[in-house]
Amino acid sequence: MSRRHLGIFTAAVLAAASLTACGGSGDDSAASPKTLTYWASNQGASLEADKTTLQPELDKFEKQTGIKVTVEVVPWSDLLNRLLAAAASGKGPDVVNIGNTWSASLQATGALVEFDDATLQAVGGKDRIVPAALAAAGAPGKPPAAVPLYSMAYSLYYNKKSFADAGITAPPTTWEQLAEYGKKLSTGGKWGLAIEGANPSENAHHAFTFSQQYGGEWFDSAGKPTFDTPQNVSAIKRYIDFMAADKITNPSNAEYAQNQSVSDFANGKAAMLLWQSAGSNLKTQNMPADAYGVAPVPFLASPPAGGKKVNSMVAGINMAVFKHTKNKDGALSFVKFMTSDEEQTILNKTYGSLPAVKTAASDPAFSATEQKTIQETLVGTAMKELFADAASGKPVTEESVKAKLTDAQQKMR
Repeated sequence: MSRRHLGIFTAAVLAAASLTACGGSGDDSAASPKTLTYWASNQGASLEADKTTLQPELDKFEKQTGIKVTVEVVPWSDLLNRLLAAAASGKGPDVVNIGNTWSASLQATGALVEFDDATLQAVGGKDRIVPAALAAAGAPGKPPAAVPLYSMAYSLYYNKKSFADAGITAPPTTWEQLAEYGKKLSTGGKWGLAIEGANPSENAHHAFTFSQQYGGEWFDSAGKPTFDTPQNVSAIKRYIDFMAADKITNPSNAEYAQNQSVSDFANGKAAMLLWQSAGSNLKTQNMPADAYGVAPVPFLASPPAGGKKVNSMVAGINMAVFKHTKNKDGALSFVKFMTSDEEQTILNKTYGSLPAVKTAASDPAFSATEQKTIQETLVGTAMKELFADAASGKPVTEESVKAKLTDAQQKMR
């Protein structure tokens, strides 16, 4: 699946909901050249924790430029809907964080400022930015619709003590091992694996990875959806089966959509977690770095024909500017500030992610095990419904998975 198609796949499952949200997209665009409104994505343990992290930096920007930035941290479960509503209405914030898999789809709305060479120069220059991160910030063949802010990839986090107590000496390298270990770890009210089952964006990311490993694609060469192929059915069933068949995931995870799975891992309720740059979140929740290990996401033990060695999408958070802003120069000045070497180092240190600019990426702070694993690594709603089925005890079969994917595919046509 191309980055564009991954973005479409993630966005499509929420597009219908956005139509009902157009009347409530949030604040009107700032009218004063001395003010900006910024929607930040939830990167830390809570919305309030993110605001605490960001506010000193926003104060610093105001002191330097005289421009006051009002920030709202928006949960991932709401962010795409609100962005789509703001794009449709022409009302909302000046500057926003977007998942890089959304970049192409949001760019297609025509609501975002495109970062052509001149605009990139205004925020510090194209050559400063890590090429892979910039390539994921817009549709192929077009100028980026955003500028990379945080770079990430998925990793497997595991609780060292839980593994030792269960007699497990190393993290799993295959999904079969993960299921086997998860059964040993699911005891005494604790579970093997925590999953964010009600988060369509999170589900879409895993759908991409599993599909690649099973030799699947979500779109054909003509751009038509191919959701219900045997490869995709097998891929999605493998992921849902951690709850439905293997019983290594708490059924309550079917309702998780706001980083509760990270909290379960941090608090010892689950022994494993698949996540992007979880370290800072875990630290905030008082889980010390030496209590967990970080390993690459597993692969299939015996991949089928066409299966690819892919265990993460190119993950990351970008900064975009809405065309409806009344303070474009100020908005671009804010993007330049947030992607400066100093801010990239401060913010990515805090969140455990990687800087999107080359000069900051060389900082020794980004040489820890978690960041090294990320560097080496560099179908939402339907799956949410399947997790709900698994949680309620309904059988999850290849037929039921195919039916959900066929329904999602038909809605794309």
